[in-house]
Parts: sequence; structure tokens; C-alpha cells
Amino acid sequence: MAVKLNDAGLQHARELIDANHYVKDSDWGEVQPGPDAENAKIDRDGYDGFGEWHLAIDTEESEGTKGRFKFVFGDFDRLHRSALIACKQRAGEWGYDDVLAAADDLLAKIPDPNA
Repeated sequence: MAVKLNDAGLQHARELIDANHYVKDSDWGEVQPGPDAENAKIDRDGYDGFGEWHLAIDTEESEGTKGRFKFVFGDFDRLHRSALIACKQRAGEWGYDDVLAAADDLLAKIPDPNA
């Protein structure tokens, strides 16, 4: 798997945070978009719009497929801090240092609701 940082996704995440368009406290397991939401997003905005919600792409996957995009960070409306935490954990487990660093940087821009 050739996973690399998705610059478009990183830029979109930064824009969402700068616009305060995020959720500080959520249960990512409960709010993570499922296949129906993913398909609806692709129908509305194509794969480019879908890809903007992911921190990484898998260059070995074909363009125009959901499998090309990894590390979703929001519900296609708002960024979720809990999603970034999940991205950071998974990126660390799998050794994707650039994705881990990006998620960590983004998390630093969102106030911790427990602080």
C-alpha cells in the first residue's frame, strides 16, 4: 500500500478549523459516515469532493474509487476532533508518519473539551 498525505484533504481540514466548523466532542464510532453517506457525498461532489475529507490517498488504488482515500476526518459537514484522534492513532500504528504529523498538527489547533 502506497499511502501518502493528501494535500487537498489537509488544506480542507485547515479551512474547516479556521472557520470554526468542527465538533470538539463526539463519539467517532457513532458519527463516522457509513457507505450511504459516502455514496451520497460522491453523488453530490464527485470523488474530488469526497477526497477532500480524507488525510491520505493510496496511490495503488484506482482513481475514482472509495478505496483510494484513507483517514476520513469528518462527517462531510463538519470536521470532528475525535476523527483526527482516530486518524492519528491509526497512522501511528501503521507507520504513516506524514499523516500522523498532519493529524497531530490539526489537533493542536482545536481546543481540548476536557482541558
